[in-house]
Amino acid sequence: MADTSRSVERLVKHRGVTIPTFLYGTAWKEDQTESLTHLALSSGFQGIDTASQRRHYDEAAVGKAVRQALAKGDLKRSDLFLQTKFTFAAGQDHRLPYDPAADVTTQVQKSFESSLGHFKTAYLNSYILHGPASSRGLTEADWEVWRAMETLQKSGTVKLIGISNVGYDQLQLLVEKSEVKPAFVQNRCFARTRWDAAIRELCRSNDLIYQGFSLLTANATFLNRPEIQQISQRRGCSAAQIVFRFALQAGMIPLTGTTSEGHMKEDLAAYDIELSQAEFETIENIAFS
Repeated sequence: MADTSRSVERLVKHRGVTIPTFLYGTAWKEDQTESLTHLALSSGFQGIDTASQRRHYDEAAVGKAVRQALAKGDLKRSDLFLQTKFTFAAGQDHRLPYDPAADVTTQVQKSFESSLGHFKTAYLNSYILHGPASSRGLTEADWEVWRAMETLQKSGTVKLIGISNVGYDQLQLLVEKSEVKPAFVQNRCFARTRWDAAIRELCRSNDLIYQGFSLLTANATFLNRPEIQQISQRRGCSAAQIVFRFALQAGMIPLTGTTSEGHMKEDLAAYDIELSQAEFETIENIAFS
């Protein structure tokens, strides 16, 4: 069971790297990507999640917003946690950041160089494998990507590496067989799996931090449950804030992709809420009550 009595910090140290405990996700923003990323930064987010995958992200627009914030002096590079991803060709559209005919190591290198160019930075705080090549096991291509990412971390151009959209057995294999262990797991987080409980436990036992996305959209039916509404009323906040506070209190890093400035500020205000142990357990088990 999670230790829900501890305070939730806005920044934590993990393997020597400072990490914000709430991230702004930039998927599916298209023409609004630049303005929304700028809005997130001005609203108080210090961590930005994106991907070198034009199909669902506009990393170049994210980079432009970040560069503008740095140029204005609103933030220093050391204040920012920039996380992006390598995506296999099967997950891309025709706008790839690399030649799909190249070997996988070269694809990672080119994708990474493209990301650095978008941000105009010498390093990334986190680099994520967007998902294994198949839904079962880890292929040779997965291992080739991971070795290339390990090399990037050893070079210092990436501070930490991780994996997204990963199953329990795949993560267990990666933890056991990799030379540089993943620092992060980023998964879509469902209440029906007790918020990815098995993988979160695997993360806890192996010094990994879990990042949860789609906390609201993947669990919309549960946000209207009377139990959630009662907690919201008691705490004087929205159901969304309750879910984000639950995530923070459970030790995961939540992602929000809201397009509303008001909701950005409300989401960050989840730090100021505290759930009782009984409330925490109600949310943890909401799909089974």
